[in-house]
Amino acid sequence: MFGSSSYDPELRRRRLIVAAATAVVLLAAAITYVLLTRNQAAAPPPADPTTATAPQMPVGPPAEPDDGTLPKLPSVADPVEFADLVAHAIFDWDTNALAPRAAYVERIATIADPTGEETPGLISDVDAYLPPETTWIDLREYETRQWIGVESVEVPAKWATALEQGSATLAPGTTAYTITAVRHRDGIWDDKPVSSRHDVTFTVFIICAPTYDACRLLRLSLLDEPLE
Repeated sequence: MFGSSSYDPELRRRRLIVAAATAVVLLAAAITYVLLTRNQAAAPPPADPTTATAPQMPVGPPAEPDDGTLPKLPSVADPVEFADLVAHAIFDWDTNALAPRAAYVERIATIADPTGEETPGLISDVDAYLPPETTWIDLREYETRQWIGVESVEVPAKWATALEQGSATLAPGTTAYTITAVRHRDGIWDDKPVSSRHDVTFTVFIICAPTYDACRLLRLSLLDEPLE
């Protein structure tokens, strides 16, 4: 019952050899797997995708209150400091915050000339610097924010000529500054951080002492078409 007349010693020997070879292969595979997984655990982690896709950039725009408002612009008497303040007030924005596009326009209006003579034109200037409302909504989906890095604030060479020609109508303390800067933007595209930077230049026309104790904004040149 337990025996067999077909028992073949040679066949049994070959089967033992095959089984032994298979065991060796499996053991080698197991050792290889352990070594590989150990090497992977010891290897340094992959680079942060933020640093891989986004270059090092200056600090972004300051944090804004998360209640739909914007910080009030301070009173500034120094013309150069005021020009720098205006540049940041126009270019530093964050579509991911609760503050709407209109809030940025309204804030600029608070530092306009109190006479109101240039205010309609100034509002139009600022409106042209900001993305259109429909674009603003699209940019919000990509968590887009923007800020500016000011590189120079200088009185344009042609301002002296313009001042002479308009001396009869320009109030004392009226001046112009051409700003050269880098505009930065970043956001999320396809779940990855993206960024860009562009050189920009423009001129701000302002009025300070002795007409006003604190400087006021009159107009803006077209973007990238400054007074030279």
